[in-house]
Amino acid sequence: MDHTATDPLAARLTDYALSYLHSAALRTAARLGVADHLADGPRGADELAALTGASEGHLRRILRLLATRDVFHEDDKGAFHLTPLAERLRSDTPSSLREAVLMATDESFVRPAARLEDAVRTGRSVFDEIYGAPFFEYLSREPDAGEAFDRGMANVSAGEDDAVAAAYSFPAKGTVVDVGGGRGGLLGRTLVRNPGLTGVLYDRDAVLRGHSLDVPELTGRWEVRPGDFFTSVPAGADVYLLKRILHDWSDEECVRILRACRAGMSADSRLLAVDCVIPQDNAPHPGKVLDVLMMTALNGRERGEEDFRRLFAEAGLRLLRVVPTGSAVSIVEAAPAA
Repeated sequence: MDHTATDPLAARLTDYALSYLHSAALRTAARLGVADHLADGPRGADELAALTGASEGHLRRILRLLATRDVFHEDDKGAFHLTPLAERLRSDTPSSLREAVLMATDESFVRPAARLEDAVRTGRSVFDEIYGAPFFEYLSREPDAGEAFDRGMANVSAGEDDAVAAAYSFPAKGTVVDVGGGRGGLLGRTLVRNPGLTGVLYDRDAVLRGHSLDVPELTGRWEVRPGDFFTSVPAGADVYLLKRILHDWSDEECVRILRACRAGMSADSRLLAVDCVIPQDNAPHPGKVLDVLMMTALNGRERGEEDFRRLFAEAGLRLLRVVPTGSAVSIVEAAPAA
C-alpha cells in the first residue's frame, strides 16, 4: 500500500526528499535542447528523441515528470508542448534562463550540496576538499567550468539588471564603478538609463574579455580595468556597485572588499551592495535557498539588513537605506562613516 496516498504529510516530505530528481530532469531537458525543438509546436517523445539523440522511453519519462511541475505539458495524444516555464528553457529568447539552469545544476554545485551535512558540522565549505581548490580558483583553472559559470551569472543578472538600475536614483553626472561586474550587464543598463554617467567595469582580466559594453548606445562612456577587489578599486567614483559579490565571501573577506572600496571613495561617494536581503520571517525567499548554496560551494552567505549594517561599520561605512527592486535582490546603500 502506498501510505503517501492517505498521508499528505508523508507525500510532502517524500516530494521534498526526491526534489533532486526534478533538478536532474530539468538539467537533462536543458542540455538536450528540448524546448528549442518545441518552439514550432508540440512533438511526440519519438520525434524529440530522434532530434536530440536520446532514448525515447527515457526522454518521455523525464518530460512526464517535468510536466507535473508545469515544465512542459503532455496532451492526451502523448505530444509535449511548451509552457510558460518551458519557454524560459529555450536558448534563443531574450528571457531565456537556460544558462542559469545549467549553471545551478552543474556538478560543481551538486556534489558539494550532497555533502551539506559536512558543511553544517564543520562550518566551512567542502568544495576545496572535493575539487582541490576553492571555488573561484577552480573556475580559473578549468576554463569550461569558468565560462559556464560566467554565462549562467550573466543569464541570472539579465533578469535583474534593469530592475536594479531603475530602482535607484543615480546622480545626473559622474562615474560609476561596477566592482566585480562580470560582463557588465548592470553597468550597461545603468548607463543606458542615465545618459550623463560614465562607467568603469572592474573585474579579473579573464572575465573582462567577455564583456558586453561595446554597443553603439554606450560608445565613449565606458572603460574596463582589470584588478583585484580585495586590494584596491578605481578611486574617485561617485557610485560603486557590488552586485552579488558580498554573498560569495565570509564576513572577514567582505570587510576586506568593503575597505578597499572605502579607500577609493570620496566623502560624497555612495556604495550600493546589491544582494538578497533576508527577511526575518518564515516566508519563502530566494535568498534562503541561495544561502544554503553559499555554504556548500563557497564560504559565503546571504545576509539580513543588520548583517550589512555590521559589515559596513567594520569597513568605515554607514548603512543609509535598503531599496527594494522588485526582483530577488535589494540595493543596500552605504556612505563613508566619516
